[in-house]
Amino acid sequence: MSDDLLTRISAVVGPHGLVTDQPGMAPFLEEERGLYHGQARAVVRPGSTAEVAEVVRLCAEAGVGIVPQGGNTGLCGGGSPDDQGRQIILSLGRMNKILAVDPLNFTMTVEAGVILQTIQGAADDVGCLFPLSLGAEGSCQIGGNISTNAGGSGVLRYGNTRDLVMGIEVVLPDGQVWDGLRILRKDNTGYDLKHLFISGEGTLGIVTRAVLKLFPKPKDIQTAFCAMADLDSVLALLSRARAVTGDQVTAFELVGRPGLDLGLAHVPGVADPFSDPYDWYVLIELSTSRPDGTLQETLETLLGAAIEEGEVLDAVIASSLDQRNNLWKIREGVPEAQKKAGGSIKHDVSVPTSSVPDFIRRATEGVVAAMPDVRVIPFGHVGDGNIHFNLSQAVGADKQAFLERWEEMNRIVHDIVVELRGSISAEHGIGKLKKAELAHYKAPLELELMRRIKAALDPQGIMNPGKML
Repeated sequence: MSDDLLTRISAVVGPHGLVTDQPGMAPFLEEERGLYHGQARAVVRPGSTAEVAEVVRLCAEAGVGIVPQGGNTGLCGGGSPDDQGRQIILSLGRMNKILAVDPLNFTMTVEAGVILQTIQGAADDVGCLFPLSLGAEGSCQIGGNISTNAGGSGVLRYGNTRDLVMGIEVVLPDGQVWDGLRILRKDNTGYDLKHLFISGEGTLGIVTRAVLKLFPKPKDIQTAFCAMADLDSVLALLSRARAVTGDQVTAFELVGRPGLDLGLAHVPGVADPFSDPYDWYVLIELSTSRPDGTLQETLETLLGAAIEEGEVLDAVIASSLDQRNNLWKIREGVPEAQKKAGGSIKHDVSVPTSSVPDFIRRATEGVVAAMPDVRVIPFGHVGDGNIHFNLSQAVGADKQAFLERWEEMNRIVHDIVVELRGSISAEHGIGKLKKAELAHYKAPLELELMRRIKAALDPQGIMNPGKML
C-alpha cells in the first residue's frame, strides 16, 4: 500500500474522503462485540458510485485488499480488517441519499449508506412500510443489511432482506459497475445475479445502490405478551394465530424466564407484566392495513381460545403505544442485558419451526452437562425458527475462562442444529467468527461451488479477504 496509491485515492475521494490518522480510523477498526481489533492503512469514504468504482479499480491494479463497511454493526467480524495494516476499509457512510420513492409501485431507491431507520421513516412519510426491523436500525446501513441478508423481527410476515430487495447496483472487484437496479416484480431473463451479492458479505463486490420493496402501512397493530404453559404450547399458539388471523402475524418472539430476569436486573424500563413468574413467554404482534379496527377483537378471541386449551396461562394486551413499547422492551432488553451480565457465548441458529422445542431442550441439556453453572438464555424469532441460543457466564465467574470455551459450546450446539437440518447462522452471517464452523459443517461440494464463484468474480482475492471462505 504505497503512498502514491493513497495520493491517487485521495484525488478521487477528496480530502474529506480519506482518513489515515489512528484517532480518525479508530471507530472503523473495532467491531460491535469487541472480538476483533483490526488495523488498516486507510479508511476511504467515497461519495458516489463512480468514486467507489475508481477506488476499487486502483486497488485492483495494486493488489490491495478492500474491506467494505456499512454502519459497522455486524456481529461476526465481516466488516473488520485483519491486523496487518495493509488493507483499506471502504466505508459507504457518505453515500446516504434516498434517490426515489414510488408509493404507486411500492418501491424506494436508495444509496447503500442510508441508515435503516431513515428508510423506515421515508416509507412512513408516503403512507408505506419498509418492514425490515432490528435492534441496530438506528445506526446500521442498508448496504450492510443487504450484504448480510439481515433478518429481524418481521421475517415471519415479510421475509429476510433478500425478499425485500428488487434490484441492486454493485461495483465488482475489477472496478466495473453492474447496474442491476431493477424495479420489476417479474423478470425471468436469466440468472438472478443480485442474489450472489445479497448475503455475499462484500466478498464478491460492493453494493452501492438498491431498489427496495415497500408495503401498505399498517393501520391497526395489536401486541400481546403471553405466559406459556410450556415450549410445545408455543408452537400450538403460533399455528392457532396464523390460522385464526389469516396470517396477519407480524412478529412471534420467544423469551425465557432467565432472559426476562436479566432484563429486570440490568435494563432500565424492563418490567414484568405478571405478578407470578413463568418459564416461557411469547410476544405476539398482529397488524393489518385495514382501518376498521377489528384486530383487537381477533387477538382477544385468539388468546381466549388458547387459554381455554391450556396453551396460554396468562396474557397482557397492550392498550396504548407506551404499553406496546414496554412489552417490546422486554424482548429487546435481553441482548442488552447480556452485555452487562458478563461474558456471553452466542449462537444465532435456525431449525425447522416444528423442531424449536426439541432443539432448545436438547441444546440446554448438552451445554449444562458440559458447564453446570452456565446460564442458558434462549430467545428470538421462534415464528421463523431462528433462535438466539446464548450462554451467559455464571455470576462471579472468570469472563476470559468462560469465553475460552466458545468453540466447545459451538460444537455441542451446532451438532444438534445440523442433526435437525438447521443452520449455524440464521441472520448474522459468517464473517470471521463462523468461518471455521462453515468449513466444518458445509458440504464439500457447496464449499467448492462457493470457491468457484469467488474465483470467477474476484480472482485476485482482494474483496473482503479472509471472510466467509
